[in-house]
This record gives sequence, C-alpha cells and structure tokens, in this order.
Amino acid sequence: MPYELHYWPMIQGRGEFVRLALEESGVPYVDVARRDDEAGGIAPMLDRLSDPENPRPPLAPPFLRDGAVVIGQTAAILLYLGPRLGLVGDSEADRIWTHQLQLTIADAVNEAHETHHPLGVGLYYADQKPEAARRAESFRAERLPKFFGYFERVLAGNGGETLVGCSLSYADLSLFQLIAGLDYAFPKATRAALRDAPRLVRLHAAVAARPRIAAYLASDRRVRFSEDGIFRHYPELDP
Repeated sequence: MPYELHYWPMIQGRGEFVRLALEESGVPYVDVARRDDEAGGIAPMLDRLSDPENPRPPLAPPFLRDGAVVIGQTAAILLYLGPRLGLVGDSEADRIWTHQLQLTIADAVNEAHETHHPLGVGLYYADQKPEAARRAESFRAERLPKFFGYFERVLAGNGGETLVGCSLSYADLSLFQLIAGLDYAFPKATRAALRDAPRLVRLHAAVAARPRIAAYLASDRRVRFSEDGIFRHYPELDP
C-alpha cells in the first residue's frame, strides 16, 4: 500500500517537508487532496480530522496514513518515515539528533510565518501590516542570521556536507526547503545572510541537484511558492 499524505492541495506549506522525503526515497505515495478521482480531494482529510470515533485524531494537516497508522505533525511524520525511507542514521543518537534538527527547522518556519501574521492567523495580512513590519525587521536582522549561523555550525561540525553522519537525512531535505522558502520570502535578507554560510549554500545546491529532487522540482507535483503559504513575499517586509 502506498503512503497517503493528506495536506492542502494548493500550497506547499508544512506538507512540503514530507513530500520532499517521499520524493527523494522514490517510494509510492498518494497526495490524496490533489487527486481528482472519487477517493481524492480534501473531503477524506476533513472527514478524518473531524471523525468523532477516532480517539487519536490529528489536529490539522499534514498527516500521513500508513495502513492503520496515522501520524500528524511534520516532525513526527518524518521521525516515523526516517528509518523506513533510509533517511536517518541507524543509531538512537542519530535519530534523536536528526529529530532535534527537524524541530529547530520547524521553529524557524513558525517564526517566518509570524512575520506576516504576528497578531493572529485568523486575521488577514492587511489587518496587521504595521506589526508585521516590526516583526519582519527583527526576523531579518536577528533571527534569520541566528538560524543560518546555527545550521552552518552544525554542518561544519559534521564535515560540511550533511547535517548528520555521512549520508543525506530528512533534516538535510528540510533545511533545503527552509532556505528555498526564505529565499522566496526574503530574498535580500536571505542572500545577505548566506554570504556568511557557504556550507548552507552548498547543501542547498547539492539537494536541488539530486536526481529525484531535481525531477520533482521541475514537475507539476511541486506546488509553487505563493502568498497563500507559509513563505510569502511582501516587498515591504524585505526592503
């Protein structure tokens, strides 16, 4: 049975971190909400989220179904998939360290999202522009360089090519997506910060050049960045 990924079909969002792992591994999977047959669309996702008979429901997408097992939360999904897809080391220390790095990436993703929604996700960006400008200024000047500096240090400590061990892990794929998203949302600030992070630049290029990832990025399976997702480009937030 193929893995079933449930996520919104029109945005990359947090589901994209899972898609990259599935695409890199080459395993069969179904992006359920993007199917146009009777079994597809967002209805199965919404039904599972609201099922009163499910004692362990996910709060929100993304979630992954593997037979009877359903896992929510991006980092938890990747923790589950990592050993099954060969995208994490064999030792417990490597698995926990990779998970820790994924959680740190999730922190950066959340902070990037809060630059355009600092007051609340239920409000439109237009309703919080002054606050967004202040949050984005702090993110560009302090937080983005701090995250990049941290991952640059981790890469250096591991030899410079990958975050954990000598093989690609799901954390490397997720770091690629973080850099790509920030480059879309804050191209000026991101490229300035990357001047001090040559290992991040090399990792981003190396992941993009991997055969399955390159084919995925060029395909219509890769949803494009837009102002509906986590990473949004508002020029006034990246002056």
